[in-house]
Amino acid sequence: MNAVGNQIGDLAEAGERMIERLRRKAFLPESRKSLNVRIGIAEAAQLLGCSTNRIRMAEEDGRLPPPPPSENGRRPGYSIEELLHMREVLGASPRRAEPDPPAIIAVQNFKGGVGKSTVTTHLAHYLAVQGYRVLVVDCDSQATTTTLFGFNPHFNITRDETLYPYLSIEPTQADLTYAVKSTPWRNVDLIPSNLELFDIEYELAASGADGQSVLAARFRKLKQGLTDLAQGYDIVLLDPPPALGTISLAVMQAANALLIPLAATTPDFCSTVQFLSMLDQVLQQLEAAGITVDYSFVRLICSKLDGNDPSHAMVRAIMEQTFGPALLPVPILESAEISHAAMRMMTVYELEKPIGTPKTHKRCRANLDEALGQVEQLVRQGWGRITPAGAGEVLYATA
Repeated sequence: MNAVGNQIGDLAEAGERMIERLRRKAFLPESRKSLNVRIGIAEAAQLLGCSTNRIRMAEEDGRLPPPPPSENGRRPGYSIEELLHMREVLGASPRRAEPDPPAIIAVQNFKGGVGKSTVTTHLAHYLAVQGYRVLVVDCDSQATTTTLFGFNPHFNITRDETLYPYLSIEPTQADLTYAVKSTPWRNVDLIPSNLELFDIEYELAASGADGQSVLAARFRKLKQGLTDLAQGYDIVLLDPPPALGTISLAVMQAANALLIPLAATTPDFCSTVQFLSMLDQVLQQLEAAGITVDYSFVRLICSKLDGNDPSHAMVRAIMEQTFGPALLPVPILESAEISHAAMRMMTVYELEKPIGTPKTHKRCRANLDEALGQVEQLVRQGWGRITPAGAGEVLYATA
């Protein structure tokens, strides 16, 4: 390899070492991610849909253990795990009923930099706080979602822990259970990724004259594997690569719903229009090849909106005019709190206390709850738990 090639390799290695240093620093003292969020009784009651008195009564009669007092005698609040137990005891679990199909949502846009992995991870943690059982599948060899869950794709994850052994030309796994990892969230599991997952693209490209049938088989296999695995969850979130490749196409076919993040800039808007046009052609080709694609909903969400930037407001208005009800009405606002949390390989839902000012944190969290809650409502509509507002509001109900 020439000097430039060696330099690139050195840069990559230096970068991986720095990521590991940052990860270890962020998750001291054990160098692994933990979840130390505490929820006060008022917020817990709101999440459970009950009164604080009902919680206190359940603690008094022994159905619920009271939280241990802190050093100053005040209630420290409930952990996420304790909140899940409270849901079970008080009959406040939002889990799907047995006949309800698990929602398998692909979070996709071929335009990079739209916050796809950030949306996926925050959505997973939002749903976890609400009490759902969530599986996140990182299908992107860049592995940003895996990193946000506290794993270093280079040092902590091997190829055999990704989708590769299941999807490769010579598979060594018959189902996907081998790849499921626990996370600090008791009700969120992860199938991680790393750079070696990209080998699948090379293998399928080199599959020869029988390439099309091999490709179709892999599409069907991923869908079947995810469908089987999803039976143990309420919602599955898929984070595919931001490119039109084999893995992306397989993910798009395996999903039963589609969420498209886009930023409020003209380049992002134009790129997303091209993505939709390309996706339309691809879905038609898949249908012609006998590969069924069926989405319960397709929605776009503005994932980065600066409320103080007039150009963002203008592009947002263009989005509304173009996409109509298919654009979710509440955007995700740009916030320093999201950026600060990402620096610690966390989401806003994992922060024990505000990184910026309490006001900034509260505003950011409220916006995330409202914006991501829109996706929860779509899922619950699919289960028949919520009546849709009207047929005219569903622009892209199915593919």
